[in-house]
Amino acid sequence: MQHTRRRIRRPVALAATSALLLTVLVSASTTLPGPAPASAGPVAAAPDTTRLGPCRIATAMGVQMSEGLPTAPGYARSTGRIRALTLMVDFPDAQGEGTAMSRFREFFPQTSDWFRVSSYGRLQYGAEAPIPDWLRMPRPFSSYGIERGAPYEPGYRSFVEDIVKAADPKVDFSAYDLVNVLVTPNAGPSALDTVLSVTFSGNDDAPYADGVPLANTSFVYSRQDDGSGSFDRTGYRVLPHENGHVFGLPDLYTAEGGGTVGHWDIMSEDWGANNDLLGWHKWKLGWLDNDQIRCASVTGTSEHLLTPLAVAGGPKLVFVPLTDTTGYAVEVRTREGNDEAVCEPGVLVYRVETDVDTGHGPVTVADSDRASGGCTRRPNVHAELSDAPFRPGETFTDRTNGIRIGVLDEDPAGNFRIRISRN
Repeated sequence: MQHTRRRIRRPVALAATSALLLTVLVSASTTLPGPAPASAGPVAAAPDTTRLGPCRIATAMGVQMSEGLPTAPGYARSTGRIRALTLMVDFPDAQGEGTAMSRFREFFPQTSDWFRVSSYGRLQYGAEAPIPDWLRMPRPFSSYGIERGAPYEPGYRSFVEDIVKAADPKVDFSAYDLVNVLVTPNAGPSALDTVLSVTFSGNDDAPYADGVPLANTSFVYSRQDDGSGSFDRTGYRVLPHENGHVFGLPDLYTAEGGGTVGHWDIMSEDWGANNDLLGWHKWKLGWLDNDQIRCASVTGTSEHLLTPLAVAGGPKLVFVPLTDTTGYAVEVRTREGNDEAVCEPGVLVYRVETDVDTGHGPVTVADSDRASGGCTRRPNVHAELSDAPFRPGETFTDRTNGIRIGVLDEDPAGNFRIRISRN
């Protein structure tokens, strides 16, 4: 089993006028004594070695944030009630503008609601702010050397140590599952210029507080405000993305942006209109049960009925394994729940690769209508993949592997019947 101790970062803003280069770095912190105890990680789908065994493609050793099942230990729990310590931080050279709780309200209760809807109520996300005022750091912001792609050492380590010293008299860190650090937005550049928000997850070399390491910590800077007037509704979404990392999910964008997954997962694009997680991620996080998964692993033809991913209950995902690290996932996406940006409902087909690092394209969505320009003009939504889903009468074909995934029909309730053939 992989024991990931990596540092991952959030996706670039897809501003209308430019695209920013992305960097994915690892945490090289190794100086603290003794390993951290592994937290109770995502409970993703208890093993089913008979029916689903071939479809539980494995976590790949040495891969950052592998898409495999089960998720490596060390990450935060992704089911049940979790407590998220949320600290609002400012600096002598960047003092908080407005109240600290107004910064808190930029993200809550929206983030908690997003997880409740996405998880079908299986994750009860409790955000707590035991220190309602700005937590002033002892040093100027500029002294920490925080910039895009900044490593954990030495700047973030000293930043976390200063946070612990300032908060520890009023906070029992051992009572929380994860930590959110909401930095005053006037520290550092605008998100339109460069995106600093970052998560250090599964990082067992993090500084300790109250006997536990701050191993799963998200830092949010600036505001994701593109001037379109949607900030009040969409600006919070950087935090669900960052918290996705503390639950073990990788970045799905690449150096070119969101061109491999588009707006079909918040781990790909978190600017602009609301969007959900892929069904594969919901299974990985324990939000879908084994009996909601279908495994098309044998030669021949099979038919399956799928209900929309946004609607609780019913069969949600068909997986077609190719190797022990690769396969195709099939699900139904509609404009419901967190998926308000869906302009072409239908059957989404995507390839999952567990041996590909975070930020290097571990998931690739198949586009049913290539070079169409898409069906949306919403800002910060990857237009080309917006009409990726397959409709009745359309077929995805992988000739190399002898795979055909055809959409047979849609019933009045929005459920789709598909046929999978493998040679």
